[in-house]
Amino acid sequence: MSASRRSGATDELGPEGPEPEREGPAGSDLLAALLDGMDAALCAFDADGVVTHWNREAERVLGWTAEEAVGRAGFAGWAVRSADAEEVEARLMSAMDAPGRQVNEFALLTKDGRRVLVRTQSAAVRGPDGKPAGVYCAFSEVHAQIDLERSIALSEALLEDAGWGVVLVDADLRPAVVNAYAARALGAGRTSVLGRPLGELLTQGVEELESALTHVLAEGAPPAPAELWVTVRTPEGERRRCWRNGFVRLSSPLAEEPVPLGVGWLFQDVTDTRQGEQEASLLRFRAQQLHRAARAAAECENPAEAATVHLDFALAGFADHALIDRVAEGGADTGRVRLVRIAETPSGAPGPSRLDGRAGLPVLYADGHPALQCVERAGSVRAGAGSLKGDAAREWALARQWPRDTVHALCTVLRSRGRTLGAVTFLRTSNRTAFERADAMYAEDVAAHIATALDLAALLPQEG
Repeated sequence: MSASRRSGATDELGPEGPEPEREGPAGSDLLAALLDGMDAALCAFDADGVVTHWNREAERVLGWTAEEAVGRAGFAGWAVRSADAEEVEARLMSAMDAPGRQVNEFALLTKDGRRVLVRTQSAAVRGPDGKPAGVYCAFSEVHAQIDLERSIALSEALLEDAGWGVVLVDADLRPAVVNAYAARALGAGRTSVLGRPLGELLTQGVEELESALTHVLAEGAPPAPAELWVTVRTPEGERRRCWRNGFVRLSSPLAEEPVPLGVGWLFQDVTDTRQGEQEASLLRFRAQQLHRAARAAAECENPAEAATVHLDFALAGFADHALIDRVAEGGADTGRVRLVRIAETPSGAPGPSRLDGRAGLPVLYADGHPALQCVERAGSVRAGAGSLKGDAAREWALARQWPRDTVHALCTVLRSRGRTLGAVTFLRTSNRTAFERADAMYAEDVAAHIATALDLAALLPQEG
C-alpha cells in the first residue's frame, strides 16, 4: 500500500488533536488516490525534513517504493549522493520560508544507482495557524524538456552565432529562415531574402544549387558535402564565390508519414582556400611548362625555331594566340619604333607556331598600339575590349591587327643583354578571363627564354 495512503500520514503535516480522525479512512484513501493519480511525481516532508508522502509516479521515476521512502530523513544516502545531500535538502526546505513555488533542478539517484536529472517545484505546507508545517515537492524527469531546450538553443546559436551559412529552404526552393552568416554571403538582409527565388540572389550557379535542393527533397541528403561556384548579385556588384554545401531534408515530426517541409542548407565560403589552391596548381603547371619548353628547345638546331617552341609551350592553358614582333633594323635612326612580324600562331585553327614569311616587312601598327608601348616602355602592357560586344569588339581587335575574336591582350617586351629586341603578344578570346598581374609575371619569364633564343639566332650567322 502506498505511503500516501498510510494512516497518520496527514497528521504529520497537520495540527495535533482529533481533527484528522474526523477525516476517517475514506478521506485518507481519497487523498492517496488523488496523489497516485497525478502524472507528476509527488513527495512531501514535515518540518524536520522527514518524508511523509511518496506517490506511485515517484516510485516509477526513482524505483524506491513508498514503504522504502516514507519515514526517511531527507534524501541523504539513498535518493541523493551524500556529497550533494546537504545542498539539496537546504534548497528544498527553503520553500518553507519563501513565498510561492520554488523551482530547482537536482540529480537524484534511482534504486539501481542511476542518476536522473529532475526538475522540482516545491512550496510550503501551512497548518491552521498559518505557520509552515512542511514542504510538498512535485518533480519530473527533464530529459525531454532539456532536449527541447537544447534544440531551441542550438537553433538560436545556428541562426545567430554560427560560422557558416544556415538557410531553411521551403518546398518551393525559397528561403524561409536565414542566419546572419548566410545573409552576409548573399549580400542582403536576413528578412529581405525571405521568400525570394534563388535566381534573384544568384546570377550563376543557381541551376546547380536548385538541382541539389530538388534532389534532397526527393531522395534525401547526399553522402558528402558538395562545392559549388556561384556568382552572387549584391548592391556593390557581382561576386564570384565558392561555397562548400551540406544539405538535410526536413520532415514534419507530427505526421504519421514523413511530410517534407523543405531543406536545411548549410554552407561555408571557401573561396580564398580554393583560389589559393588553384593559384598554387597553376604556378606548378607553368613552372613545368617552362622546364619542358627548355628541354624541347635545346633539341632545336635553329634558335629561331627554339623561340617558337617556347611560345607553343607557353600557350597551353594560358592564351589562345601569340605573336612575336622584332624591332626593325634602323628603326632607331628614324626616331620611330617599327616592328617586324617573325612568328605567330595560326588563328582559327589549332597548330604549332610558325616562323612568319613576311619577315623584313614592318607591321603597320597605329600609334599607341600596345606592342609599341611595350617596346617604348620596356615593360608589359595589358589591353582589352572592355564592354565592347559583337561587331564592336571584332572591330577593336582588327584595328590592332589581331585575330577578330580577340578581347584580351598582354604585350611583353623581349630583352637580351640589355637590349630591347621586340615584343611578344599573348591574346585571349572571350572564353577566357582578362590577363592579371600573375599572368604578366609568367609572360615575362617566357619572354626571357624567347629573347635569348632570338638573340642567339642573330649571333650565329656572324659567328659562322
